Amino acid sequence: MPLQVVTGNHAAGYALSVAGEANRTARGVACGIYPITPQTEIVEYVARFPFSKGRVVPVESEHSAMAVSMGASMSGARSFTASSSNGLAYMAENIMVAGYYRLPIVMVAVNRTLGPPWNIWADQGDTLMLRDFAWLQFYCETNQEVLDTTLLAFKLAEDPRILLPALTCMDAFIVSHTQTETELPEQADVDRYLPNLDLPHRLHYDEARTLGGLAWPHEGLSMRLELEEAMKRVPEVYQECRESFNDVFGRDPGDMIQTFATDDAELILITSGTIATTVREVVRQRRNAGEKVGLVKLKMFRPFPGAALRDACKSAARVAVLDRNYAAGAGGIFCQDTRSAFQGHRNDVLIQNYLTGLCGGDVTPEVIDDILSDLRSRSAAGDPMWMGIDSGEETLQ
Repeated sequence: MPLQVVTGNHAAGYALSVAGEANRTARGVACGIYPITPQTEIVEYVARFPFSKGRVVPVESEHSAMAVSMGASMSGARSFTASSSNGLAYMAENIMVAGYYRLPIVMVAVNRTLGPPWNIWADQGDTLMLRDFAWLQFYCETNQEVLDTTLLAFKLAEDPRILLPALTCMDAFIVSHTQTETELPEQADVDRYLPNLDLPHRLHYDEARTLGGLAWPHEGLSMRLELEEAMKRVPEVYQECRESFNDVFGRDPGDMIQTFATDDAELILITSGTIATTVREVVRQRRNAGEKVGLVKLKMFRPFPGAALRDACKSAARVAVLDRNYAAGAGGIFCQDTRSAFQGHRNDVLIQNYLTGLCGGDVTPEVIDDILSDLRSRSAAGDPMWMGIDSGEETLQ
């Protein structure tokens, strides 16, 4: 595989393009695209790609971009798009519909602060506002993880046991515009990894069919139950897709959650995305100093890997959840799900929420040191701790 120095946006655009091209001997590829900072480079890359079968449709809005992608997917084409921030908010109605239609669309989202006030820096609130929709969600730390996860997302979403759309997420600018060495797979290898899409409920030109018609309550309930059953199958199917990825590309795309120094950790920090890079280095230094500290990086957020998370934290008495997001009146979203996952299973662990890096704020090693100091001193969990709201310097408030 060629190793190139590329941005996260380039890696995402490449992954979407070669995945679409891999379906050229079936129904091809089609998608709707619309620009928004900081994801515009992704759709620019896709628009320039010489697809053998299919088309890329520039549209007038994000809402229409998902509408075109849904129409393409309904016809049996491999379909995808990309967006960010308020573009995702404008697209939200169709994002919801795509999940309930069971369309295996893959969307790359560059996590950017929702406005107003307008802010183009990293914040996960845009994709996490979609957390109750029938979409898989993955949060990536590096450019390589963006590329690998995007390819894996197609295989997972299109598996007949799943048939759900998927979001691949990355931090704005920290990943999207930063260049790092990234292995770009050859088209032949992508062809081997991604079989032709054969969507069982696709529309046929010679057969009348209605999608999204009126359903009686018991029919709607049955469909929701089918969604839940598909979500429960995701962890097992994910591991199959992961093993297949390793076989084809010779590289592990990473587990649903990824741990570092957790086997005997008394204090564990849980986070996602690029914050994990900083936390990992602080944990390494603390371990060298003899402290029993560990890291859990949550890659998969939907479905939430509660059992795997509890197992990773089995030795810990105190857990800190670092959230680059905020639900008004409820604190960090990852922490809410973490507490729910532990409730009724482990009541002996202290789980404290720390809100840091919101609206693009820097998360430095000093911030992590402050969090560890606060966590170690606690006898009980309290309200979410806000970081750096006064002077821009990360301090506990």
